[in-house]
Amino acid sequence: MLVVSEEVREALAARRPVVALESTIIAHGLPRPRNLQVALELEDAVREEGAVPATIAVLDGRPHVGLDKRQLERVANEDGIRKLGHRDLPLAVAAGASGATTVSATARLAALAGVRVFATGGLGGVHRQWTVTQDESADLGLLARTRITVVCAGVKSILDVPATLQRLETLGVAVAGYRTDRFPGFYLSDSGHPVDWTLRTPEEVAEVMRAQNALRGPESALIVANPVPLAEQLDPGLHARVLADALDACAAEGVTGQAVTPFLLDHLVRHTDGASLRANLAAVRGNVRLAARVATAWARV
Repeated sequence: MLVVSEEVREALAARRPVVALESTIIAHGLPRPRNLQVALELEDAVREEGAVPATIAVLDGRPHVGLDKRQLERVANEDGIRKLGHRDLPLAVAAGASGATTVSATARLAALAGVRVFATGGLGGVHRQWTVTQDESADLGLLARTRITVVCAGVKSILDVPATLQRLETLGVAVAGYRTDRFPGFYLSDSGHPVDWTLRTPEEVAEVMRAQNALRGPESALIVANPVPLAEQLDPGLHARVLADALDACAAEGVTGQAVTPFLLDHLVRHTDGASLRANLAAVRGNVRLAARVATAWARV
């Protein structure tokens, strides 16, 4: 039932570089028509680096790895496109539903198709006040049992970053900073927390991927934490003030569960005059280009 586009299928068969891209940023992360423009821009960036983009989504109950322009337009513009984590995939398939894939669902479908490198913005993680809410993103558990390399800008700064790093360690998910010894904070180049390992070239990342295979360890992911450039990050002082206000507003309005993340992110966009969205897009663009270079190095291995 997995539909792999002809372009992606041929690239995989020829051992050419392929980069998986999620589709939630298209359907749920950006306003129309900006969402489609960004989707096409990210695919173009992958191609400019010499790799093949594989945007992933579920359409009419069929998981697709690699979308054509018409399908991208559908994800961007069609009302009722659901947001699918990996747990939702069997339900969406059985119901014939259409949905955009989150990090966990994208990683799962990419791995099923044989795509080893995946670019995204920021991972989900452990939410603040976890001891009360027990709220943790499904991304973490899925990455603990999926052999894929995820290039990201760390985890969303609205989360409990140190708790997320601890959880990743407990789950056995490898984490390395790319040309940094600090863990990025999505909108910020530095979350305030260190990483134990630093990788400096796409070839070094590919060597770690090779070692993962050779050691025959658990089928876990490699997270390559690539910071947004300092010149394009959200001003740290503004970030701290607006996030504090957002958390207060969230508590005052009684927002809970899955509604917390979109509430906080929307608050950040509105109260930073769009600066948080610009930092988000800068991070995604950088991650996509790095992922394409990593995929190219991996194809050589």
